[in-house]
Amino acid sequence: MSLELPGTEATLNYLAPSATKPVTYTYTPPQGVPQRSRGEPHRVEISDARKLAEAARLDREGFALVAHTTEVRDFLDEAEVRTVYYPEVEALLKRTTGADAVVIFDHTLRSAADERAKGVREPVRSVHNDYTALSGKRRVSDHLPADEAECRLRGRHSVINVWRSIRGPIETTPLAVCDARSIRPDDLVPTDLVYPDRVGEVYSVRYNPAHRWYFYSKLRRDEALLIKTYDSLEDGTARFSAHSAFDDPATRAGAPPRESIEVRALVFYPQAP
Repeated sequence: MSLELPGTEATLNYLAPSATKPVTYTYTPPQGVPQRSRGEPHRVEISDARKLAEAARLDREGFALVAHTTEVRDFLDEAEVRTVYYPEVEALLKRTTGADAVVIFDHTLRSAADERAKGVREPVRSVHNDYTALSGKRRVSDHLPADEAECRLRGRHSVINVWRSIRGPIETTPLAVCDARSIRPDDLVPTDLVYPDRVGEVYSVRYNPAHRWYFYSKLRRDEALLIKTYDSLEDGTARFSAHSAFDDPATRAGAPPRESIEVRALVFYPQAP
């Protein structure tokens, strides 16, 4: 292995070639129907982004690590997450992006433990991006009144995930993020995300040996990983940052399972007068 930076080598699951539109189910699908379209494993180098000479930036690589403490005591308490953590994340995103408005619209708890609390999902071990050019724009109309949505859509907006450990440092099943500059448009494949009551759309990702992968070793509870999953700008600014959980072969025996939270937010930027 010849990494430019210290890191690891691991398997990531990309989308296998298919003649039909890929599908992922968020619930147990009908008998005989696979949970997600067929994957294709590839061994890749994943560098430790902590060792970058210049820190990654949201508008360049599509992700960034920031120091961020939280007053939340129990992330399994939904009321505390909404009343304490949501305002913390809103303030963080305004401060780091220069946004004049932030709308947080959901969060997901994940655990790599064999047994999980109700409502806690397992890590996603497939390369994906949470929104497409279509669904990233549609989120504005989903979550704002029609008049406000129409006004906001005339300016720039993005969707940013705020990802963090809810226990100790992440040792097992860390999150890999792909440098947006290494992703070609045709690497991104629109994929139906099927819920019991609706169908959303995400990007699955085709393998490309040019992809540059990173992770942040032993991500702590007082750090937040910002991942841009959509940007309305089409001027070379990072728009999509593919990501995936992975099994690090260097993980020490007996390391505790990863427990994490991701908050998703619409981020609106000041419009030119």
